[in-house]
Amino acid sequence: MDSLNNKAWIGKSLRRVEDPKFLLGRGRYIDDIELPRMLHAAVVRSPHAHARILGFDIETAKLMPGVKHVLTGIDALNICQPLPDLGPHPDQHVWRCLAADKARYVGEAVAVVVATTRALAEDACAKIIVHYECLPAITDPEVAIADRSNLVHEALQTNVAFAKTLTWGDIEQTFQRAELVIKDRLRWHRSGAQPLETVGAIADYDPTSGTLTLYQNSLTFSNYLFLLANTLHIPSNKLRVIPTPAGGSFGSKTWAVKVAAIAGALSKLCRRPVKFVEDRIDNLSNCDHHGSDRIYNTELAINRDGAILGLRMRVVDDYGAYLQYGVGTHANALAQIVGPYKIESVEYQIDAVLTNKCQQGACRGFGSEVHNWALERMVDKAADALQLNRIEIRRRNFIKADEFPYGIPFGNEYDSGDYHAVLNKALATLDHEGWLAKQQQARQAGRCVGIGYCTANERSVFAGTELGLLLDSPVRVSSMPESISVAVDAIGNITATLYSGAFTGNSAETMVAQLIAEELQLEPTSIAIQYAGSTAGMPGTGPAGSRFTVMIAGAIQGACAKIRDKACQIGAQLLKIPETDVEWRTGGVSVSSQPNTFKSLVEIAAAASMFKHDLSAQISSGLEGHQVYDHPHMTMPKGDDKDFGIFFPFVGHGCHIAVVEVDPKLGIVEFLDYVAVHDNGTIVNPRSMEGQILGGTAHGIGTALMEEYVYGTDGDLKTNSYHHYLMPTSMDIPAMKIAHLETPSPFTPHGIKGGGEAGRLMAPAAISSAIEDALVHHKVRVDTMPATPTRISAWIMNEESAEDVDL
Repeated sequence: MDSLNNKAWIGKSLRRVEDPKFLLGRGRYIDDIELPRMLHAAVVRSPHAHARILGFDIETAKLMPGVKHVLTGIDALNICQPLPDLGPHPDQHVWRCLAADKARYVGEAVAVVVATTRALAEDACAKIIVHYECLPAITDPEVAIADRSNLVHEALQTNVAFAKTLTWGDIEQTFQRAELVIKDRLRWHRSGAQPLETVGAIADYDPTSGTLTLYQNSLTFSNYLFLLANTLHIPSNKLRVIPTPAGGSFGSKTWAVKVAAIAGALSKLCRRPVKFVEDRIDNLSNCDHHGSDRIYNTELAINRDGAILGLRMRVVDDYGAYLQYGVGTHANALAQIVGPYKIESVEYQIDAVLTNKCQQGACRGFGSEVHNWALERMVDKAADALQLNRIEIRRRNFIKADEFPYGIPFGNEYDSGDYHAVLNKALATLDHEGWLAKQQQARQAGRCVGIGYCTANERSVFAGTELGLLLDSPVRVSSMPESISVAVDAIGNITATLYSGAFTGNSAETMVAQLIAEELQLEPTSIAIQYAGSTAGMPGTGPAGSRFTVMIAGAIQGACAKIRDKACQIGAQLLKIPETDVEWRTGGVSVSSQPNTFKSLVEIAAAASMFKHDLSAQISSGLEGHQVYDHPHMTMPKGDDKDFGIFFPFVGHGCHIAVVEVDPKLGIVEFLDYVAVHDNGTIVNPRSMEGQILGGTAHGIGTALMEEYVYGTDGDLKTNSYHHYLMPTSMDIPAMKIAHLETPSPFTPHGIKGGGEAGRLMAPAAISSAIEDALVHHKVRVDTMPATPTRISAWIMNEESAEDVDL
């Protein structure tokens, strides 16, 4: 980390350089692309949650106008290998682009039609008859654990895909000596990301070269070489992936491989380009990216002075029908298992259960948001049991600013932070004392006004290690690098080439422009940015797990250092002085002792590009820098299921305070005030960071109050449209007060940390706390997400009924 002083561009709230093309309608999303002779695909979805596939009647569909091919899941067995599955024993819970033996959830694709138009393809889908043998639906994960007679995957011989108990410290002794043990059962229901644009792909197979060109809106396009090449029987050097803008993702397009696999298989069969874009029902029911769905049985060991000693969690996680990311969401929880608190002993038990629902995937937070909520709910309950202020219990247990870097249970490390300062800033930003007085007045008038708090962490800079970390034979520590090429042309203009991160809405181009401008002391607007496809050769990962800015900053530092070094060599020769006597200055190279004796970047670039023979033999033509940057701070796991090493060390922190009013008759929650204070290390662009916090908090508000995938006991998805799956509108989002604290990381370029998931990691806990405080006289305990009006009303009625019985 270098000094934060004298930064020219880091810390400036520049407008996003990406915006004009999208505001002017020139974004060119996947559905805007048209290729000659292109065909269109539509899928046949299973109406049953659990059913054996006995056969198909497809002849009528094949004869319909415009239909070019009908592919069933059974036929696809000969064309496509299984899709990538990072769970344990993937051969026992095989995931395919089209179901072949059984349909395992409502909406799973079992066949696909390709025709000259999408409408004709959908018409043909309606004519396909699928013969099913219906089986009992498995929808309750706790029942599924014990039931071995009805299995989602018979090859697994159980519905529990993974089970493990991890302990750190002497957990039994800690709980025995605790003065009080707080217990609770907490329920977090699944919700999702809901991007405005669904997942889409266009595949164009060239039989003469064996090359498959793939246009797609998945975020990690360079990873398609190993995610998709084997599935489609295409050599990785014959798979050419061209990224397009992603109209929203929030995790859901991180590894969106199934749509691309279907389009690719059909293009190979038809020898023509094929476009397949999910419709909204596909995206809701068959997207492979539902969020976490967990039951927590949790215990907190505490002393009467408020000290938290131990944490015990048993987590039953309903993964749905498949396990594409393995149990990486729980390794995410381990990365910040104790939150911002000093807790000496931890026990964490996982049961990863398979049911007849759409599988989980990446959704903003990737499991950390659920863990934060559960831990914060327990801290609030502990405070209430001790009749201790909810703020004070946090202060008493915070890791102190002078204790960083701080090693936590199970081996991860927190790099930096000042949790007390963040909390204090949040209280001041809210005018906490003022709101306490207003709350008292409101309660005297009979209104239910509550103030809720969340102080939680945000691990950032995903490296992929956690995806296999908990398995019996863990994958090796991974780096998931980022790369960049920075080139200065013959007249001094700069072009940066990225190998990941295309058009995701996270201001990638703005970050790159600001960071290059910082390194080379230029104007950000002078830098052009382009994207390479997957065949360009340099590795990249893209935006996932709040990683991109940190990783690309490291790559930019290395690439720009090479440009500066070479420019100084050339400048010294043009000035005819020793290289040790020159230095890089804004716009070029000057003599160290005589700043006005100067060679501009334009002169240096011209010499490098066109007049090499004016220079020494050791200098080659061209002025460019290429850099691959690896994750900067990791250690190896010990292999003992206790110490997993440092694997997610760049940890931000946030304090959210929500002020709400609850209508006890209707169960409706109204925001009166909302504060979010975040510490994400050095902030490159506060304007963009604020956008991430606003968006993440809005997502978290939806998670807390209304968003839920609801399955019936028969496995039917009740929320299969936006008529039933509710999301907040702009009218539901409060005018937030956002503030920042910056404690730079000692391990990253410029001290940057990630911040793309922060809002959703904090908002549900703060809102739950506020609702509970608002309804304190009704003795309501908010133990379930989302806290819908129906649930809030039920909580109130159950408590009042219980009081009536007691009387």
